Amino acid sequence: MQTYEFDTIVLGGGPGGFSAGIYAARGAVSTAIIDISMLGGQPSNYLELENYPGFSQVGGYELMEKFEEHADKFGVNKFPMQEIQSVDLVSNPKVIITNEGEFRAKTVIIATGAKPMRLGVPGEEEFIGRGVSFCAVCDGAFYKDKVVAVVGGGNSAVEEAMYLTKFASKVYLIHRRNELRADKIVQERAFKNDKIEFVWDTIVREIKGEELVNSLIVENVKSGEVSKLEVNGIFPYIGILPNVDNFAGQLTQDQRGFIVTDETMKTSLDGVYAVGDVRVTPLRQVITAAADGAVGAVYAVKYVEALKEVTV
Repeated sequence: MQTYEFDTIVLGGGPGGFSAGIYAARGAVSTAIIDISMLGGQPSNYLELENYPGFSQVGGYELMEKFEEHADKFGVNKFPMQEIQSVDLVSNPKVIITNEGEFRAKTVIIATGAKPMRLGVPGEEEFIGRGVSFCAVCDGAFYKDKVVAVVGGGNSAVEEAMYLTKFASKVYLIHRRNELRADKIVQERAFKNDKIEFVWDTIVREIKGEELVNSLIVENVKSGEVSKLEVNGIFPYIGILPNVDNFAGQLTQDQRGFIVTDETMKTSLDGVYAVGDVRVTPLRQVITAAADGAVGAVYAVKYVEALKEVTV
């Protein structure tokens, strides 16, 4: 097994990870980004962003390509598609073992992001890839002239519902409350879209089908009435959970598992920082992840420099 040694290793290649990599490399410390999949993170699946400063409208994949090009300019080492076997954040140096080698670092910046929450209802796991999807941009084209449902009331749910109207003949937007949580401008666009039908005060009880999804059993939370919606697909957007499986319990986390940091992005472990969606934060956006990455990397570099002074 090959051994790699770096001053700073960034776990995760999304906007927070790339930003951290760029700032760390500019701080003249050897830097690597490790990701379990292709680089780019969740934004690579976004059709477009219109709230990233400097771009009135930009494709998510296009924006992340620019992040990667910027990281390449400063010589950030990249290790995508790594199957992580273990992560030891407590030891010094920190040790990350993947299917391709052993990675050692003085500091680790965690930028592993978050994943969609499951509905937790019968049929959900069974029909993933066969009518249950967590990415409208990835799978929307498969539902041309079909009926689909989106579950949720935040920005992601409403924006993905609007995107799906490009393909589907009808989109049910199912929300457990009687008003949306999405930004007002997003809501206004959705209310004007005649392909979207809002199903208020309702939760999904079961996803049914044969080879593919063909219906949902739903319940009105106020009346208790149970009914059936005939759909060809369902897209849950009800929240997120942090990607912390490889190192959970090694550092302080909140009740949902998000990593607790201070204003410098430092975690409860010396030499370990967390940035972006994986940490406790009031806003999870591309811009806030990138900002977190900058802060965390600057302080990771200071940590490395302090270690070098001690050993001189």
